[in-house]
Amino acid sequence: MNPSTIAGSISPLSQGFLLCASIIVALGPQNLFILRQGLRKQHLFATALFSTLADVVLIALGVGGLSSLINGSSFIHSAVTVGGVLFLAWCGGRSLLRAYNPQSPAAEIASHSATTGLLTVIIATLSFSLLNPAAYLDTLVIIGSKSLLFPVDQRVIFGIGAIAASTFWFFTLTYGASKLSPIFRSPIAWRALDVISGFIMLGIAVTMFSSLSVAV
Repeated sequence: MNPSTIAGSISPLSQGFLLCASIIVALGPQNLFILRQGLRKQHLFATALFSTLADVVLIALGVGGLSSLINGSSFIHSAVTVGGVLFLAWCGGRSLLRAYNPQSPAAEIASHSATTGLLTVIIATLSFSLLNPAAYLDTLVIIGSKSLLFPVDQRVIFGIGAIAASTFWFFTLTYGASKLSPIFRSPIAWRALDVISGFIMLGIAVTMFSSLSVAV
């Protein structure tokens, strides 16, 4: 690869990385699940790996051209957005109810007495990744649409940058959270996490709904 080719590859690679990084750090249902797994120190590698693999598939589909199909259909775009709003609202409300419910399993989780099998963790990880409409908005719509601005060869490089950011984030979040587990030995800490994440997810849902209303 000659110097001019290398220089031309830096821009789409860095743009793909930065765009994905700016989107993926939001504390949504998927990140909250990964955070909880890290705090519980259960199947860390599997959680990070399968979260990454699911994102690789979605980013590849978006960069591969599926985003143009979604953007070309206002119905599909609206359906995905509505699905994302409902999903985030449900998860946010569930977090707030769990925080204020006297029968909350937070104490059990904090004491690490609840154990989960590897297969269950893999299924849950893939569910939070692939059954989350907000993830499709991030990967197929936002990242995929941005990739269409590049020529085909640079589009692949852009996708690699996005995948690199996704991989870095999921492994960092999973293993970084495991170092914070002593702080979350108290049920109060878990309830505080539920309250904060619940309001964040509800806020994102309101923002998405507002953008849908403006588009309509």
